[in-house]
Amino acid sequence: MKEDDTLAERCECIHVHKELEARLMQEIPEEEKLGELASFFKVFGDTTRIRILYALLCSELCVCDLAQILHMTQSAISHQLRVLKQMALVKNRREGKTVFYSLSDGHISTILSQGMEHIEE
Repeated sequence: MKEDDTLAERCECIHVHKELEARLMQEIPEEEKLGELASFFKVFGDTTRIRILYALLCSELCVCDLAQILHMTQSAISHQLRVLKQMALVKNRREGKTVFYSLSDGHISTILSQGMEHIEE
């Protein structure tokens, strides 16, 4: 591969499309919202968290179940669940001494499904 093949192609002349620029400046979210979105997607950048989300996609599970299924310690699972809960990707409910976790809503399964579909194309 030549060095030129790794570079993104560029326009050969500089010409700004003012009307398009003005419209996009109104449509692109504020920096704060974009930062929140970036943080949201960073959570998906960890294989362990993805494995937990996929397990929870199949069924509501407690920490003990997740640890057994994923061959991890309960401590490691709890740490990752805390991150997922802070980002509102999972929710929990208590039943006696057991705490069950599940995906917080249908958006999470959609994100996982669409992401998998994208990489399998």
